[in-house]
Amino acid sequence: MNIIEAMEERRSVRSFDGKGLTEEQKSELMKAVEEAYDPFGGKVTVRLKKFDLKGGYKPSTYGMINGAEDFFMIAMGDDEASQLSVGFRFEQVVLKAWEMGLGTCWIAGTFKGSDFDKGEKWPDGEELKVVCPVGFAKKPSMMEKFARFSLGSKNRKPFDSLFFYQDFEHSVPEDNQFRQALQMLRISPSSTNSQPWRALVVGDTVHFYYKPKSKISALDTAIGMCQFFETEKFKGVEGKFHKVTDAPVPPEDWRYLYSYSL
Repeated sequence: MNIIEAMEERRSVRSFDGKGLTEEQKSELMKAVEEAYDPFGGKVTVRLKKFDLKGGYKPSTYGMINGAEDFFMIAMGDDEASQLSVGFRFEQVVLKAWEMGLGTCWIAGTFKGSDFDKGEKWPDGEELKVVCPVGFAKKPSMMEKFARFSLGSKNRKPFDSLFFYQDFEHSVPEDNQFRQALQMLRISPSSTNSQPWRALVVGDTVHFYYKPKSKISALDTAIGMCQFFETEKFKGVEGKFHKVTDAPVPPEDWRYLYSYSL
């Protein structure tokens, strides 16, 4: 499958078949970690660790995880740049895993002192903030189906309530060059399906904002920005992220993050 198909088909997986990754799969995933593009320069450390299933490693947040043996552990700095880097970089790994036939599930929380963090030493200024199981999915359990239903995982806000054109009153035209990339942003995963991202298209520039929903709303938005960027790259379009000092002022309490220009 190509990257667009991966974005369209990917779902969070919480039930796994209990079989660990092969060394070849681990190597391919860590290569994706090392090669992931990051335009934001935050502090991020990613490790892939195998746990004994008999040890009872079941994260208590964002649904129950069953049968997972291999977990990514992601430490980060306590600043916006690090949130952006984690969201943007690791979503590339999540998509690569899906292309390899592997399921994942973003889990953000406080893991200090947990089994995940036990025995780990992280670079100065970084703390374990995200874990992510990775492996082969099995048929979803009733608990997983209930979790997906209660979180509204398949539901997405209307396109025209998230993305705007020229000002914050007009919709992005159907034939606009950024329409597909914004749609891929729209279907991105986010914590509790909060969908905090917002964007304004002005000429050949897209300004990205987020509506604060939680402490990791910037991270969630960066996941979407990654899917936007990967779509543009798939189309053969070259663009870059940059900060502007005069970003259009939004009508609500949205926070400006970055802009993308061709």
